[in-house]
Amino acid sequence: MNREIWLDFLRVTACFLVMVVHSTEPFYLGGEGSLVLTSADAYWVSVFEGLARCCVPLFVIASGYLQLPLRYSTGEFFRRRAVRILIPLVFWTVVYALVWGEPAANFKGLLLNFNYAAGHLWFVYMLLGLYLIMPLLSPWAAKVSRRELSVYLGIWALTLLLPFVREAAGGAAPLIYAADGLPAPALFPLWGEASWNPFGLLYYVSGFAGYMLLGLYIKRFVPSGRLVRSIGWTLFLLGFIWVCFGLLRRICESGYFPVEGPVAIAVGWEAAIAFCGLPVALTALGLTLAFRSGGRVSPSVTEKKADVPSGDTPSPGAEGSRFYRWMIRPLSEAGYGMYLAHMLVLGMVSGWLRDWLGTGSDGLLGLTWTTPVQILATALISFVTVGLAAVLLRRIPKVGKWLMG
Repeated sequence: MNREIWLDFLRVTACFLVMVVHSTEPFYLGGEGSLVLTSADAYWVSVFEGLARCCVPLFVIASGYLQLPLRYSTGEFFRRRAVRILIPLVFWTVVYALVWGEPAANFKGLLLNFNYAAGHLWFVYMLLGLYLIMPLLSPWAAKVSRRELSVYLGIWALTLLLPFVREAAGGAAPLIYAADGLPAPALFPLWGEASWNPFGLLYYVSGFAGYMLLGLYIKRFVPSGRLVRSIGWTLFLLGFIWVCFGLLRRICESGYFPVEGPVAIAVGWEAAIAFCGLPVALTALGLTLAFRSGGRVSPSVTEKKADVPSGDTPSPGAEGSRFYRWMIRPLSEAGYGMYLAHMLVLGMVSGWLRDWLGTGSDGLLGLTWTTPVQILATALISFVTVGLAAVLLRRIPKVGKWLMG
């Protein structure tokens, strides 16, 4: 099968954006759980979250684009996913359990959930959940019409407004869906939801499954071209502005700095940057359209992969360029391992840069520039270091792909 060159660029970009998001978090998560030191920090946090928050939806769109409808039996599909996704997850879960926190306590809780110290692993559980329903959706995906798929995506688009509907309705209703002990604010119950029933009217057509179907729609029904690329960049810009100013408004509501309090305050801010919220969805859709309309398909490659973890859009002939063959494709193929392992490096780099450059008004580069330099430097250093390590580890005979996917 043909290899979608543009998706390699998109996945590498998404992987870098993940590191930007995690490099930004220390500037609004701290103290008792929530901490923004200065108005300049509030501005830069909003900008970088606006640019990078689409990272996770991009991975899911790529999976839907390449996996639906399934090209092989259900058993073969699950076997391939287990080798590529589940085995590396188990390995890195053990690594984080040993390295961060109390190993005994970490291992005790692993049967129930991921190690919360390695919070980024939530994504893999979500992805595995999508894989569980892919065989069910595949027969429908093989014959669905444009109109039918548009209707379901339209309903899903309505669910992207739910974070704002809950916020407008008043988020203090005594309804908490999260497990005991997790920092989550009460959610205002909507359309059939109650304290004894979180499965409301739109529950089954909401969430990341919509991004998976969006990938299918783009593959089957959206053309490529300059007009689509322009629309894509326009959607990305609109989503970025919405995310940026929505988050900035929430952080600055108190009118004073530093803003500090329990982690529930930051959770409230994140209504503006919800992965399954309309602003972030616009940036993810826009970036996907922009990259696809500028990319090419290579007829010489016989296998396609789209699990997880783009730079400029690939130019014509990109599949033959050294930059693509030596950098983009190896990083794309090692992207899942990069995602799993990156927090080990990023945490150390972030701490080192904060000690060296300082924070807030005491920053070495001044109140305005210390924070963006730290965020970008942390993301770049982590990306290069983890990318090189992941590519090399993945090339270890027999063992590499079991470690890095």
